[in-house]
Amino acid sequence: MGIVEGIMVETRIGTVLEAAPIPMVLIGADARIAQANPHAVMLMGPDMVGRHHAFAMRQAGLVAAIEAALNDAKPGVVAQVPFGGSHETLHRVTVTPIVLPAGPGAVCAFEDMTEQEQISQIRRDFVANVSHELRTPLTALIGFIETLRGAARDDPAARDRFLTIMDREANRMNRLVQDLLSLSRVESEERRRPTEQVDVTSLVGMAIAALRPMADDAGVRLEVTGGTDPLYVQADPDQLMQVFDNLIENAVKYGGAGKVVTIALDHDANDAFMRGPSIRVTVIDRGEGIDPVHIPRLTERFYRVDNHRSREKGGTGLGLAIVKHIVNRHRGRLKIESSPGQGSRFSVVLPGT
Repeated sequence: MGIVEGIMVETRIGTVLEAAPIPMVLIGADARIAQANPHAVMLMGPDMVGRHHAFAMRQAGLVAAIEAALNDAKPGVVAQVPFGGSHETLHRVTVTPIVLPAGPGAVCAFEDMTEQEQISQIRRDFVANVSHELRTPLTALIGFIETLRGAARDDPAARDRFLTIMDREANRMNRLVQDLLSLSRVESEERRRPTEQVDVTSLVGMAIAALRPMADDAGVRLEVTGGTDPLYVQADPDQLMQVFDNLIENAVKYGGAGKVVTIALDHDANDAFMRGPSIRVTVIDRGEGIDPVHIPRLTERFYRVDNHRSREKGGTGLGLAIVKHIVNRHRGRLKIESSPGQGSRFSVVLPGT
């Protein structure tokens, strides 16, 4: 092959690389990087062209695959090749041997697998968390059943005590299953925006009425500020009621006996974030507050600031995750403000009508 034909071949290869929507590089017969498209330059830096591939791409598995392509014309695929510093990405690299005018070469195509790996990790964590949450009450139930069949068979006092604990653990499992089903349902509907006109003021009033006996038992006073005029949003009333129930119930549980929980309703005719009118419902407690380090993770599944206290209060660790997804479905936003000793503010902002 002549020099002109060789230049034409490399030009055509370069054209293909430039048009590719993923990072791609050409390894020449001298084992150096001959060409790289803009996506590859963004991934590995502007000084990669002209360098030996082993210095530009230091991952042992990838270097071995390139060597196999250059020396033995053997194609290969290398999974989970990391690139980057603080924001590391994972790529699956396909190495394809080709014939160049100067000898054997290789083309490397980089497929970004970061998001898929993150999704897989979330799924694994979710299964592990559910297993852990169910294991504790199941272990307790199995243990008490064995005890009731044996040593406590004829002990009425022990039997009543064990049955009380078993009832509590069974209810805990039931709450967990119900929250898991609710979370799954909300996630499946998240892309479908509700269309029903709903009065937020009325929903908040119903949520307060339902939770007032619980608040009275806890020595917590519920108060509402912001007036009684109807405030309309496009919403799923059942899901929105679930949001208010969850936030008010949490405030009652963690707000402290003898304290006041305030539910504030506000209307903004020109909310800059919503680019139009908005309705804000803020639940304010005067409890111990939350260290700001925890706030970004509060809406994660099964994340708890205090595991022992949360379980004592009957929490499943899914309530705020459900709230987040419901608010997302309503095209709103959830804002959490808190600091130790200052109580907490949970605000739900929804597009008004």
